Amino acid sequence: MDDRDHGTGNASDDDRDDHLRSDRVEESMLEDEADDAERGRDEIRDRQEHQGDHAGHEHETGDAHRGGGGGNNGDTHGGDGMHSTDREHDDHGGGGMHAGHETMFRRRFFVSTLLSIPVLLYSETLQEWLGFSVPAFPGSEWINPVFAVIVFAYGGVPFLRMAAPELRERAPGMMTLISMAITVAFVYSLASVVVPTESAFFWELVTLIDIMLLGHWIEMRSVRRASSALDELARLMPDTAELITDDGETEEVPANELEEGDLVLVRPGASVPADGVVEEGDSDVNESMITGESTPVSKEPGAEVIGGTVNGDGSLRVRISATGEETTLAGIMRLVEEAQQSESRTQALADRAAGWLFYVALGAAVVTAVAWTVARGFDSSVIERVVTVLVIACPHALGLAIPLVIAINTSLAARNGMLVRDRIAMEQARNLDTVVFDKTGTLTEGEQGVVDIATVDGVTEEEAFTLAASVEADSEHMIAQAIREAADERGISRLTATDFEALKGRGVRATVDGAALRAAGLSRGDEPRDGERVHVGGPNLLSELEGDVPAALEQFADRAGENAQTVVYLVREGTPVAAFALADVIRDQSYQVVDALHELGLEVAMLTGDSEDVARAVADDLGIDTVFAEVLPEDKDAKVTELRERGDMVAMVGDGVNDAPALTRADIGIAIGSGTDVAVQSADIILVQNNPMDVVRLVTLSRASYRKMQQNLVWAAGYNVFALPLAAGILAPIGILLSPAVGALLMSLSTVIVAINAQFLRRIDLSVPSLPGVSAPREPQPAD
Repeated sequence: MDDRDHGTGNASDDDRDDHLRSDRVEESMLEDEADDAERGRDEIRDRQEHQGDHAGHEHETGDAHRGGGGGNNGDTHGGDGMHSTDREHDDHGGGGMHAGHETMFRRRFFVSTLLSIPVLLYSETLQEWLGFSVPAFPGSEWINPVFAVIVFAYGGVPFLRMAAPELRERAPGMMTLISMAITVAFVYSLASVVVPTESAFFWELVTLIDIMLLGHWIEMRSVRRASSALDELARLMPDTAELITDDGETEEVPANELEEGDLVLVRPGASVPADGVVEEGDSDVNESMITGESTPVSKEPGAEVIGGTVNGDGSLRVRISATGEETTLAGIMRLVEEAQQSESRTQALADRAAGWLFYVALGAAVVTAVAWTVARGFDSSVIERVVTVLVIACPHALGLAIPLVIAINTSLAARNGMLVRDRIAMEQARNLDTVVFDKTGTLTEGEQGVVDIATVDGVTEEEAFTLAASVEADSEHMIAQAIREAADERGISRLTATDFEALKGRGVRATVDGAALRAAGLSRGDEPRDGERVHVGGPNLLSELEGDVPAALEQFADRAGENAQTVVYLVREGTPVAAFALADVIRDQSYQVVDALHELGLEVAMLTGDSEDVARAVADDLGIDTVFAEVLPEDKDAKVTELRERGDMVAMVGDGVNDAPALTRADIGIAIGSGTDVAVQSADIILVQNNPMDVVRLVTLSRASYRKMQQNLVWAAGYNVFALPLAAGILAPIGILLSPAVGALLMSLSTVIVAINAQFLRRIDLSVPSLPGVSAPREPQPAD
């Protein structure tokens, strides 16, 4: 269990229940319309002379059920596991459900608007305002009430159905307010047919319903677009794969039939069908859709590839390691879906505000009725004022203000390699005081690199790297890899070496070809020799060879030891001639992330099990504020608690496995470097790329999203603050009265402004050059 204290807590169960009830009603409406449409299609098919085969029928029905989602040749079970997830998502609240809502409200808006035209044309008020007239005919006086009733029944009743659960639970909310507005206008207008009044609200009623439908359509359209991250991820997976058979031939098979251990061919430009390991071939793979990193990643034998990524110009043979729900992409989709379904504290506040506004509107209506009755006596104008107050109290923009920002925020985070499992954590990131980094593998590369070298007897550094890299050419040890990489970075070529032998616990040895030595100008003496015996190893190697270590190399080794660096020696014909110091190398991004977090006003701390000297050296180099050294993994959460007890809101950044207790203890747990292990249960936010700069992106996006939420709440609440007093008639003494139609127009304008303002969040630039505190990358430095 997560024992973190998030401050005010999560959204209440009542708020979540309200959302679930509303969603269930809308789903029921969609199902009713889908059933009607399906019955119509069945009748048409029955009348056709040539009916399609059974598979075709299933395909059509399946597509209709999925609301336009992709399928695999009508396979009702989906293609691979990913496509199945996609369809399940479409059916149960994802992009497909929002698409269905969007279609329903769009259709009802256009039909209702078309039916509203006669009402507008035969409205005496509009004719007087706009100076036009339409021909009258016997029964034309019934056009307004008849068409208004139709519009209410078709366009208005859906809102009443969605308000029913709120009323049954005695928890009025958004749908209750909308229903109250249109019902009051409807009843008042019908009453005006029987009891003459100064004016009827027929044209205001139909325009109010039209505007409500328009606003709901805009909301569903915006949310559907903003929530498209899952659909886009699902489309990454190809429907088919080229399976390499035992005889070496290729066979096209459905991607969902692949099994772990299968060998597949990924042609240039094709998508990788599932997670796997490259067995043959070299190519650059575009992983931007998973990691957010635009630069293609080089792949060679032994490299891991992620299903859904796009191969470059080379051809790859990939051994499948995970399929269906076990793939990285499936895990990412689950996390994105969790984030989209999780509650937002700010949204909960908006939902409660809608409930409060219902009572405010009723109270304002009572005050209006009493005040106008006292001032003018009770007549139809008093009822008109009360109706106006109730009609324009509907805060449609308030319901749109937060969900749009959250949906866009989640989508932007996913596209930039940030997977948000807890929206509250994303919101809280703006309030962070301290960010704690695990050192190894987070601020550092997590692997050995050559950080210094010393030579004696006139041997140059180039000569030392040439000999050492040649001897280590066949070794897979991490020290050998570090020496080879250092030589490659310096553009140093290797010489031919034979008789390679690994000396357990001591090092390696090999014979370097004499001709190659002479050609490279590295031979010793004038006498030609077939080759030289060269050793590379640690202190145990020197003990075995019983060679004297030159004083310069001893001093070098002592300095390296003080900094917890590993030292290996180059021994030529029994004589030590060079020493290499190796250490975990600081990432060049680490300098940028510390500077950027400082510019954002945050403190940076570091946790490590290394010695105090090593930890302090790294901290001083990076400019880190607080250092916890010699900390065991099981004690890391205690250090996080120590920071929290001094009143800081703390984020812990670690690998999500060894740092699980600390990630759980922190206010916000951030797992980094989990691109192929996205199901890290201890973290609130998962960074797909192994790049600490994503922490800066996270804080920047959180702050920008919160600003948008605040702006939208101001626009949404500002409408009611401005309109309700005018509707009540506070400016009536100077001749200013707000009609229901004008109030509805203001409400619509508020809704549109909120929707547009939320879309502006997409303009935020999260690329590294635009982030705060980012300067030119420094050269990688040793972690000492």
